[in-house]
Amino acid sequence: MSLRVLIIDDEKNMRHMLMTLLEREGYGVDTSASGSTGVKMMCRALEAEIPYDFVLLDVKMPKVDGITLLRENQAFFAHSQVIMMSAYANIDAAVSAMREGAFDFISKPFRPDEVLLALSKAAEHQALASENMLLKNRLSQMEGRFRFSSMVASSPAMKEVFLLARKAARFATTILIAGGSGTGKELIARGIHQESERCEKPWVPVNCGGIPESLMESEFFGHKKGAFTGATYDKKGLFEEANGGTLFLDEIGELPMAMQVKLLRVLQESEVRPVGEVRTRKVDVRVIAATARDLSEEVAEGRFREDLYYRLNVLTISLPPLSERQEDIPLLCDYFLTTLNKRLNTSVNSVSPAAMKQLLAYNWPGNVRELENAMERAVVLTEGACLELESLPPAIMGKGRNLSRNESGFTPRGFSLKTAMRELEELMIKRALKETNGNRTHASRLLEISHPSLLSKMKTYKIQ
Repeated sequence: MSLRVLIIDDEKNMRHMLMTLLEREGYGVDTSASGSTGVKMMCRALEAEIPYDFVLLDVKMPKVDGITLLRENQAFFAHSQVIMMSAYANIDAAVSAMREGAFDFISKPFRPDEVLLALSKAAEHQALASENMLLKNRLSQMEGRFRFSSMVASSPAMKEVFLLARKAARFATTILIAGGSGTGKELIARGIHQESERCEKPWVPVNCGGIPESLMESEFFGHKKGAFTGATYDKKGLFEEANGGTLFLDEIGELPMAMQVKLLRVLQESEVRPVGEVRTRKVDVRVIAATARDLSEEVAEGRFREDLYYRLNVLTISLPPLSERQEDIPLLCDYFLTTLNKRLNTSVNSVSPAAMKQLLAYNWPGNVRELENAMERAVVLTEGACLELESLPPAIMGKGRNLSRNESGFTPRGFSLKTAMRELEELMIKRALKETNGNRTHASRLLEISHPSLLSKMKTYKIQ
């Protein structure tokens, strides 16, 4: 299909000359003697989904000049490359025309080749703009397949996670995110909040294992001044802080039973009652919960309320461990190198084949968080632009202490996986405390759990 040109000029001879010239060059040409008629013609062309590629618009016309016409009808002219024409050309007129969106400005009288050159440049600009838009669309599609919020992946498993998270973001339903420590549960939750209609409202994350049981009700629901010893002022709870936005409850399985009952009521009634307050207060909060535990097993063992489990489990997003999606490791390494170089002011831009082979062979018990920490350590130790094998942590190199059964002395009783996991967890906590000479802060870092979570587990296992 030939390129289409609309000529808007009140001079009949000018319209005839331009139409003859352009039709000879293969353009499809329409003409209009006034601005109002020209706008109507552009409107009809848009309705037919065949907008004019170019508009030759005269500046000086009766009733309304070309620049004013362009300014007041941007919705129509925006679909075409506009070239202004005037016998009274000056710099101010040209600047005004460009400011209003014109692509070019030519002075009357002009030679035929000037018009053709202006149209040729406009066609080239239009082609580049179309190509740029196409590339942007393709990039957007790629990001849709490989990125969600600040997470990157290329594995089919994570693509499904990203797709489900994007769908979930459109609705205010409660979401449960399941996955091991370090898989990115909070990143997924934050991404859901950022892509939802609540993105401008508060995002309030809280680790349920990090709040002392005696303070939980006050932390979640707030309290009135004088409600208990030490309550010297009115305090908003986490639900009120997150009003209109999203409350992220990390490690929901750590909540004690008494608090589970109160949380269930808030989820059902959308209202809270601060400690010491008589009346309840309405809240509009989207709750996203996360857990590294199997809550269905916790329910079966009587450690988690069944009714709360079903109330939270409206939509579940399960994050696979990094060991099950090794194809994501190279992409994650590139991503971490980019972010670490910016933060640490380094210039490590690649990973050697030997180092990448070792990274792919490791089983990553700490998942993506462990990979990020390993990359940061390696970047700090790397001298050149390429991250080499010797910069990797000893554990990844196979030089760390293996937690084998013979070395640890761990032999589970019976065949129950749940019992064995609890026994191993107790053993690991004792080993970490011994390794750090009882320093619980350092032990929690070795175990990759929060300090309050460690204290809670020590209490569970009665570890002094």
